[in-house]
Amino acid sequence: MRHYEAVFILSPVLSSEQIKASIDKYRSFLVERNATIAHEEEIGLKPLAYPIKHKKSGVYHLIEFIGDPNLIKELEVAYARDEEVLRFLTFALDKHALAHNVARRSDAEKQEPKKAVAL
Repeated sequence: MRHYEAVFILSPVLSSEQIKASIDKYRSFLVERNATIAHEEEIGLKPLAYPIKHKKSGVYHLIEFIGDPNLIKELEVAYARDEEVLRFLTFALDKHALAHNVARRSDAEKQEPKKAVAL
């Protein structure tokens, strides 16, 4: 079992229910194939660096998981067949990337929201 991180970009024309359904579909795809989801992050709607399928923005989502290397090919085929997915990238995490991700998440948890100051 190896650690992986998958980022995929969904079409911005989808409703929030459709976006949630797509994310749930890939989450359950991984869980059904005995992958363990370590972290998940909804990045949200962001502008694209260049148009993809005539879209100038996309809904980004990140899933960090632990799974079998054979699972990656199946996952990428599923992404490629899905018309709602504009782009995807899956890569293996080494020990340094894992340490960075853990540190980044712990730093984000430590930061408290800034309080409004009355003038």
